Amino acid sequence: MKKPSQIAIDGPAASGKTTVGKLLADRLGFLFFDTGVMYRLATLHALKKLGQVDDEAAVTALTREMDISLRTNEQTGETEALLFGQLVNGQLHSPEVDKQVSVVAAYSGVRAALTEQQRRIGLLGDVVMVGRDIGTVVMPDAALKFFLLASPEERARRRSQENQAKGIDSDYVEILRDILRRDELDSTRTIAPLRPAEDAILIDTDQKAPEAVVAEMFSHITQALTA
Repeated sequence: MKKPSQIAIDGPAASGKTTVGKLLADRLGFLFFDTGVMYRLATLHALKKLGQVDDEAAVTALTREMDISLRTNEQTGETEALLFGQLVNGQLHSPEVDKQVSVVAAYSGVRAALTEQQRRIGLLGDVVMVGRDIGTVVMPDAALKFFLLASPEERARRRSQENQAKGIDSDYVEILRDILRRDELDSTRTIAPLRPAEDAILIDTDQKAPEAVVAEMFSHITQALTA
């Protein structure tokens, strides 16, 4: 029997979507696509060009003109993001982008422009796609949908560790405050609010290693194949 060709993973910031999604995609031999990268690219581009993201029309126009490309680093296996041909991975999780990305992601024009690109990739199949609205908006017909949960405190701890590993200055209290703010913005926005799809499988990732979460996901995939 053929394994599900589209798998959606949603959840709030730092819930483990990227780490788990990469592991699951590797295990299945699927493409891994983190859609949040696109919103971070749009935020970074707006900050570089405008210095702020308050002008929705201007940010939307800049998003539509972006030249985005993704590639896999053959040595590390990591997905690298290029904006107008320049590698910008190191800038995508800066404190400035972290603070503004939820604002940019709430703009309807930005979401429309990026959702169209995301859906085209998803329709190619054999993809694990992660984000905030994959199961509800981008790929509502995905064969399997997961929604990851984790406490704000655990997510702040994870993000702080990630930043420290990347050499980014990190303050736990500030990160926790920012995560709570982003949760509020993401869950209350009018366009594609953060919420589980009705048929999503909820997985609490607190106190679970990424490998354990992937094993839990894989058990659901196996059940789907034998149902």
